[in-house]
Amino acid sequence: VPPSIDGTWKNKMAQACQRRDKANRLREEVSCMLVGDGAVGKTSMIISYIFNGYTSEYRQTAFDVFTGMVHVNGAPTRIKLIDTAGQEEFGHFRSLCYAHVDVFILCFSLVNPVSFDNITSKWIPQIRAGNLTSPIVLVGTQSDLCHNVDILIHLDQLHTKPVHFSQARRLKRRIKAHHYVECSALTQHNLKDVFDYAISAAIKHKRTGTKSKNLSLLKRLKIFCRSRKIFM
Repeated sequence: VPPSIDGTWKNKMAQACQRRDKANRLREEVSCMLVGDGAVGKTSMIISYIFNGYTSEYRQTAFDVFTGMVHVNGAPTRIKLIDTAGQEEFGHFRSLCYAHVDVFILCFSLVNPVSFDNITSKWIPQIRAGNLTSPIVLVGTQSDLCHNVDILIHLDQLHTKPVHFSQARRLKRRIKAHHYVECSALTQHNLKDVFDYAISAAIKHKRTGTKSKNLSLLKRLKIFCRSRKIFM
């Protein structure tokens, strides 16, 4: 005789699921990696964001991890910011971390067109070789330098100019990034937005992935139960 599922049991299960979901939200953790060419301002972004101001005293190593607690829609979320050196010699080391990252902040400097070109020629292939699904937030850094006369003269001598917003928007669509943001670690313009977008994209992706896995498991369970004639 197949087991009967009464309303009381279903209510208890629903309450248990709600408690579990609440506990999961309280334990939410997001792993965020900043990726991009060396000297585009990745470390400066993290330091300015964490300490609410720019400092030149911090010295980066090949791999630094910063952890902290933020609130997303009122729910406490532990965030882990992973800062990696962009130089080629650290490529293998970076690739070992990609699979465990929830969201990538992919950076180029607005006043370094080569770093912009490297997004598609270098960084996207590297990231997707190790992680096919985690969302990407594309970031144009050092926006405070776009009107710096010395920088503009230097770029003109190289027969180039700062990366235009429309170029970056096209790239955002091409690489299927969730957002594109231009920011400055020095002035903190749009800096908080970068991390807010990244955290939100990661949480949404993780919850969607968990939901898909749960639905897939439920579907397999129902198929198994039908084969055993447990369900009428």
